[in-house]
Amino acid sequence: MADNLAYQDDYVEEYRSEMLNGIIVMMAPASSTHTYVSGNIFYCLKRHLEGRQCVPFGDNLLVHLTEQDQFIPDVMVVCDHSKIRQDGIYGAPDLVVEVLSPSTARNDRGYKKSAYESAGVREYWLVDAAHRSIEVYILENGRFAVDNICTLYSPEALSRMTDEEQAAISTELHCHLYDDLVIPLEDIFSSPF
Repeated sequence: MADNLAYQDDYVEEYRSEMLNGIIVMMAPASSTHTYVSGNIFYCLKRHLEGRQCVPFGDNLLVHLTEQDQFIPDVMVVCDHSKIRQDGIYGAPDLVVEVLSPSTARNDRGYKKSAYESAGVREYWLVDAAHRSIEVYILENGRFAVDNICTLYSPEALSRMTDEEQAAISTELHCHLYDDLVIPLEDIFSSPF
């Protein structure tokens, strides 16, 4: 049955998968924290982008970067409407957000980051829900450069820091697509559980 291509297509559609360098990689189910954090990010982007050119998308939409690379980002923003089709996004989104999980972190930090960079994604966020931090990468001269690392520390952790260390902490996420889009980390990492 595994050789049956129709069966393989059904399996891939029923169970979420991505294609990395031509290899189909099955995606593990997301945790409640992962889903909640990506939902918070989508909500903040959707609220801010209402009525603007750029469109945010949540999880489950396939991005066709190349024939060999087809990913499902947790959240993305697309400003060029010609890239948007019923079955996915064709070409590089302007912003891609990946919420790290143990099974995907290596690909998100490695191969996928490189593929997004090569495709021309303008901004890439790596979100670590467990440590309540976000790494922001900006495309500069064809390469991703770290723009900022924002972390929401617990009150206990803050109490062990000096005033200078606390002053150096960035607790707001600045989106480079829109200068007026600033998201407090509390809005992203707040959780009812």
